[in-house]
Amino acid sequence: MPELDAEDQKLVTLARSARARTQAEEGAALRDTDGRTYAASTVDQPSFKLTALQAAVAAAVSSGAEGIEAAVVVSGEGLLKEASVHAVRDIAENAPIYLADPSGKVLN
Repeated sequence: MPELDAEDQKLVTLARSARARTQAEEGAALRDTDGRTYAASTVDQPSFKLTALQAAVAAAVSSGAEGIEAAVVVSGEGLLKEASVHAVRDIAENAPIYLADPSGKVLN
């Protein structure tokens, strides 16, 4: 389990809050290369579905983010969804993506 710096730990807190607020399957947060943060939860609508991280990436991109420094997903499933990883990799090839359980314990 990696030791996170304070800025990445903040992402864990934001992701946990997003998940709890909507009681969603996942919560996610990311920090862009300008230091702005974005948090989102799973979107599951009849006409479209997004993982929490896809939703956070969409919020960042629509706000003009040009890169991602780090991202966190909080999930009870214990694994990162491939679509979430691809959403980040489209913008940032090497940004760390951390997975945490609902208590905030980082798993990878």
